[in-house]
Amino acid sequence: MCGMPQQPPIRSTPTRPVRPDASMSLLTNVMDHSLDDGYAEAAARKKAAGDGGLPKTLRARLGLAVGLVLAALVVTVGAAQARVAAPVVAKEREELIDRIDRETDAADHLEESVDQLRDDVSTRQREALRHSGDSGQADLVGILSGAVEVHGPGVKLVVNDAKEASTGGDGNPRETSGFSDTGRVRDRDMQRVVNGLWESGAEAVSINGQRLTALSAIRAAGDAILVDNKPLVPPYTVLAVGDGQRLSTRFQDSADGLYLHALQENYGIRTAISVEDDLRLPAAPSVIVRTAEPRTEKGTS
Repeated sequence: MCGMPQQPPIRSTPTRPVRPDASMSLLTNVMDHSLDDGYAEAAARKKAAGDGGLPKTLRARLGLAVGLVLAALVVTVGAAQARVAAPVVAKEREELIDRIDRETDAADHLEESVDQLRDDVSTRQREALRHSGDSGQADLVGILSGAVEVHGPGVKLVVNDAKEASTGGDGNPRETSGFSDTGRVRDRDMQRVVNGLWESGAEAVSINGQRLTALSAIRAAGDAILVDNKPLVPPYTVLAVGDGQRLSTRFQDSADGLYLHALQENYGIRTAISVEDDLRLPAAPSVIVRTAEPRTEKGTS
């Protein structure tokens, strides 16, 4: 009888068992021999070679001792020299300060002599001008030119920095946000004030005792205001001789007066104006007054 052919049995291939000896030996080696042993071995080799620690030989130890002694000697000598040089430096500094004081006194004495000579020259010029022509005209010319001392009614205007004013920078502080913190009066502010007073009818003007003339200049050197190359410090007291009440009203209503008022409102500049019955303004130094005469040409025949 025919039956179904029998298939050969499937043989299963047995897998090779993994020996635990290799992996376990590697793990055991890592656990038993850490990196500390490597460091220990390196230290042992270095110690055996004689590279670490203090010098072993007597000669090496003597060399180290001599080096330490020399280092200590250098430090000691340096300290001793500094102590000896300190009085010498202090003495030289005192001598330099004394020399500066002497030179400053000499410069002040020379400046006083120059001022006295200027006053003498101005007095002689005024006398010569009076003797050369009409005395009334000479006085008028002297007043207008600033060559003579004047007094009379007028206006006193005080301009001062803001209360929170501090030293400004090298640039223009009004063009930066920092001017509200500096609040300093600038040279162009004083120029506008003086020009406004002249335009309002002032006959003579001075700033902090410096008489202004047609040749005067108001400039700046850093944060200082110079009038005829002489530095001024705030507050700036401006005296103007003229019709007091009229001069005050015209100035405050002028463009320059409104400009000064804007400085007070926006930047904290302090101002005060008052009408005075009698103001005295000094003469300007080194003013040479000359009178001109018309020149007539002779006709030709």
